Amino acid sequence: MPSKPAAPITIDAVYAAPGYLFRRMQQIAVSIFMEECKAFDLTPVQYAALIAIHTHPGIDATRLSAVIAFDRSTLGSVIERLQAKDYIERKPAPEDKRIKLLYLTKSGAAILREIIPAVEHAQARMLEPLKPADRKALMGLLTQLVDLNNEASRVPLRAEDALEHLGKGG
Repeated sequence: MPSKPAAPITIDAVYAAPGYLFRRMQQIAVSIFMEECKAFDLTPVQYAALIAIHTHPGIDATRLSAVIAFDRSTLGSVIERLQAKDYIERKPAPEDKRIKLLYLTKSGAAILREIIPAVEHAQARMLEPLKPADRKALMGLLTQLVDLNNEASRVPLRAEDALEHLGKGG
């Protein structure tokens, strides 16, 4: 059986590839987030970290990494920036002083309350060009793809496992 001839190599093939489209949408999503939230001087990852620390006070950096699916080595600089802005504080764990537990400060809680409307607007803007039914379909398909491909990630989401160790179950 003769083999099928290879498709010609074109830039259009790149533009139509799922990986390229996901990367472009990530660029667009970050740009929209930064535009809508510029008054708060927070990145999307810093925002996610603040939400996770708010939701799970006393979480350590390793578990925070699992909860927000972000590389542990890079998360250290995110934590340092949030601490420098006085949005979080690190306290030694009672059972092991080498482990630092993360808590929101009053400033951190305040910025989180203030930024939420801007974040919600950014999220809406990302999907705004689509019809409502298409937004719902896209979100369902993206959720399914992320769930089914979680293990392929360099940093798989492990929120349930991380939170079990906090004794809070999630």
